[in-house]
Amino acid sequence: MVAPTPTWTEDRIALLKSLFDRGRTCREIADEIGVSRNAVIGKLSRLNVSRPSGRGGARSERTVRAKVQRPGGARQLQILLALRVEPQPQAEAEPIHNGQCCSLMELSRETCRWPIDNTGAAADVWYCGNKPVEGLPYCAGHARIAYRLTSRPGRAQ
Repeated sequence: MVAPTPTWTEDRIALLKSLFDRGRTCREIADEIGVSRNAVIGKLSRLNVSRPSGRGGARSERTVRAKVQRPGGARQLQILLALRVEPQPQAEAEPIHNGQCCSLMELSRETCRWPIDNTGAAADVWYCGNKPVEGLPYCAGHARIAYRLTSRPGRAQ
């Protein structure tokens, strides 16, 4: 039977403190040492080590990374506002053509991901499959359904 080796040796603890003092994140420290991020956070907690509060000091060694723009937030709101049409009575609403139904395995970024109700056939789940609006997972018709603006009191419409 092999005796388990301790996770936190003196060398690892010294490296942990050194990397932490240099401003590395817990994820970066974990990758460097070869343990999980939670192990690093737990050990720092047991050692009563913490970063100074406030945003005054910048991390010296940590590189500043540009934020990757994801479709969401303001961009997604702009897309939805462009799709918004004046409210129509439900009977006059434009029908959504689901002629291009596809299975889960056929879904891609070029297909609408709106699930189609297949009542009675629980094993067969189909998705719309139409061309989605740029930046959204749904076609224009399903995006209008999915992203309805709510009318809350005190909120402009």
